[in-house]
Amino acid sequence: MINWKEIETIHVVNKLEKIISQWFGVDIFFVDENGFIHNFNEKLSKNNFKNSLAKSLLIEEKGRDLVFGAFSQENKKISHHVESSLSVLGPLGFEKIFISKIIYQGDFFGSVIAYSYFDKNVSPESIHEAQLKLENNGIRLSKAIEQPQILTENQKKYFYELTNLVSQEIVTFYSEIRKREDRIISLNHQLENRYSYDSMIGKSKPMQDLYALLDKIKNSESTVLIQGENGTGKELIAKSIHFNSPRKDAEFVTVNCSAFNENLLETELFGHVKGSFTGAIKDKKGLFEIADKGTLFLDEIGDMPLSMQVKLLRVLQEGTFLSVGGTQQKNVDVRIVAATNKNLKEMIEDGLFREDLYYRVNVINLAVPSLRNRKEDILLLIEHFIARGCKEKKLPIKLFSKTALERLFDYGFPGNIRELENEIERIIVLSGNEVKIGEDLLSQRIREFSDKNKFNGIRVAGKLKDSIEELEKTMIKEGLIRTNWNKSKLAKELGISRAGLIMKVEKYQLDKRKILASHTNEAA
Repeated sequence: MINWKEIETIHVVNKLEKIISQWFGVDIFFVDENGFIHNFNEKLSKNNFKNSLAKSLLIEEKGRDLVFGAFSQENKKISHHVESSLSVLGPLGFEKIFISKIIYQGDFFGSVIAYSYFDKNVSPESIHEAQLKLENNGIRLSKAIEQPQILTENQKKYFYELTNLVSQEIVTFYSEIRKREDRIISLNHQLENRYSYDSMIGKSKPMQDLYALLDKIKNSESTVLIQGENGTGKELIAKSIHFNSPRKDAEFVTVNCSAFNENLLETELFGHVKGSFTGAIKDKKGLFEIADKGTLFLDEIGDMPLSMQVKLLRVLQEGTFLSVGGTQQKNVDVRIVAATNKNLKEMIEDGLFREDLYYRVNVINLAVPSLRNRKEDILLLIEHFIARGCKEKKLPIKLFSKTALERLFDYGFPGNIRELENEIERIIVLSGNEVKIGEDLLSQRIREFSDKNKFNGIRVAGKLKDSIEELEKTMIKEGLIRTNWNKSKLAKELGISRAGLIMKVEKYQLDKRKILASHTNEAA
């Protein structure tokens, strides 16, 4: 919808209105698609009518009903008309209305109406009859209808062009506004996407780097190796690669290489023919054949037996394979995305993984960060799992106490996102309709980890950098309170510059009001 209040303030439109009024003695009205006149009240309040006939009719309520009824009717007609502008008779039967459509991207938004003008002489008898008709309908004109000024053909040409230009300027202004709005929406969408990518969630730098790499490879056909600990979301990333790729309309097939022994894995991947072994009562398609033109996700490829690695390498190199018990080569076009939680380079050295296969699958390498290396994302993930879980179970949204959140942040999460997700699901179930979640509802391992790995409130396990920053933040916070926010004194005590202290205060967000409020709450 057009914001008509903004339209009325456009400088070019205002200038054109004045030119049309001064040169031709005609008033301009803005009518929306529903027939509502948007700039009439302002004209009436300022008595800003240039056309004497329009002024005589519009200052009376019944006169307005007559004229605006004609505007609405003509506005409706032109909305279905192929012409962009029309000249029609006015409600008195001899004056003219010029109407110019406002069309944006094929949609009708209303009209610019110029009222009124004359292109031929009107007899005194016609004027007198019109005046009597108005009076009979209860419309009393402020003064008699005067013999109007007649526009020449040349004047009409310029009058039409200028009126059409008003509607064009409205469209131009509106389209520019829409472009800006679309740009803002696009930027907001990009910003939102940086906190999530498909079903992945995270705003930390490691996740931002991962999103950027996924953006770069989404149109690629290259083989991808995803490396990361259990529970980091490797399959989620594999799905994201497939469903953002040119193969998105074909099959995405998953196989866990550690879930089968060598024989079963071979028939799972390549299929078998009837009678090839005991129990093979009919032909079976393998996952490679099913995934043709699509993507095959080989999870835990590091657990694949060496003999199977040879057969996999052949498919990757030549795009052909033999079903178990079969004699006819089959051709497939499959993109491979593999994943492992193991160090394949160490396995190569130990003779447990083929080096040639490693380089074949490791064309594009994606390293998925563990949750302990992206602590900034824990709160986002908690909020996501809480919102989803509470919605599924139709429970009120849970709120964690400060202490409970601190315990979750302190914990190392060896099971990564999967472990966090399970913990949140457990809490939602155990808390029932209770909204506030205290540390007592956390799993025992999380509570005990926090107690064992802190000394006098400071972390003594985990990354050295995190522990140092935590200690630094605590020292500055307590020092600010002790010195009554005398930064010069505290900087001298800590052996750093005042400017350096100010930077650290900003870094750790040690706002005076927040700290004092937090101490007041703790004391209470």
